[in-house]
Amino acid sequence: MRAAVLKAGATALTVATTLLSGLYVTAHLKNPAAPLQPTVLRSGAGTAIPGGAVTLGPSVQPSDVQPVTSTYAS
Repeated sequence: MRAAVLKAGATALTVATTLLSGLYVTAHLKNPAAPLQPTVLRSGAGTAIPGGAVTLGPSVQPSDVQPVTSTYAS
């Protein structure tokens, strides 16, 4: 009998927590009209940036370094 009460209590707590979490999330939605990603500046677009220039380039550069074949460290 005691095990059944514990199982019922755990189930009720889980269901209540799930419902309350769902209500919290739906009450705190972000602005649906907001853009998903910020606009990207193009280097040839002629956009003037006050206070300086913006140079965009790839962040990963190729190199001639040998690849790592082992990560073993003693």
